[in-house]
Amino acid sequence: MSAVADADRAAARPDHGEQPPGTDAPAARRGGRTALAVLVGAWAGFTALAVLFAVHGTAPFGWERDAVQWSGSHRPGAARVAASLVTSFGSALVPYAAAIGAGLLTARRVPAGPRRLLVALAPLGWLGAGQLLRTLIMHGSGRPRPPASGWAVSASGFSFPSGHTFTSATAFGLLAWAVSRHLAATGRPPATRRRWAAVLLGLAALVGLSRVYLAVHWPLDVLGGWLLAAGWLALGALLARRIPWWPSGRPRRAGTDGP
Repeated sequence: MSAVADADRAAARPDHGEQPPGTDAPAARRGGRTALAVLVGAWAGFTALAVLFAVHGTAPFGWERDAVQWSGSHRPGAARVAASLVTSFGSALVPYAAAIGAGLLTARRVPAGPRRLLVALAPLGWLGAGQLLRTLIMHGSGRPRPPASGWAVSASGFSFPSGHTFTSATAFGLLAWAVSRHLAATGRPPATRRRWAAVLLGLAALVGLSRVYLAVHWPLDVLGGWLLAAGWLALGALLARRIPWWPSGRPRRAGTDGP
């Protein structure tokens, strides 16, 4: 019994059975550089949009009006229902459930205790902090939405950046990151991780596109939501790398996984 207990305690350690330190240092450095590049690129693009609105004003561009008008004239009943279903993934319980799922999945590799609770709650807290930032920017920009007469669903507040777009991209991005690291830690091939990431990020992309299709946002609102979310996710990834006890995504050695 004591041998079983010892094995259980060893398996609970987050780094038990992982590759020796340093064996994946080049990959870790590449990951850090990628996150930094995404952070700089995404927020540079978002800043460029803010400057564009400061110079041009918050009124929509002609091509944005054309996109919204086209959506209104190409929206049969079945397509409207489908788009409304997709757009619902960007609000209410779904994105917060995704953030909670990301936290619980990541916390599985942390021993029981306060740190496990912190890791479990971190994605939800990061999503909430991002929402606060987005709300401040939204009220600061004050960009009006498309005319309410063309809306296919209800909406409120200012238009830039799109809240549904930012929320879904951040929440499903957090879940994609957690799933990818979990699959990597359990030795799953990169192709499997890419498929999961494509599904989750693809869903987030569809949520953003649905906002224009339903005529409640201009296209640049959606682009702004994507850029802000990408930068926010990259910043979170960089901060997580600075926490010594944050669970890594290094694969375990063969024969150390439980049944």
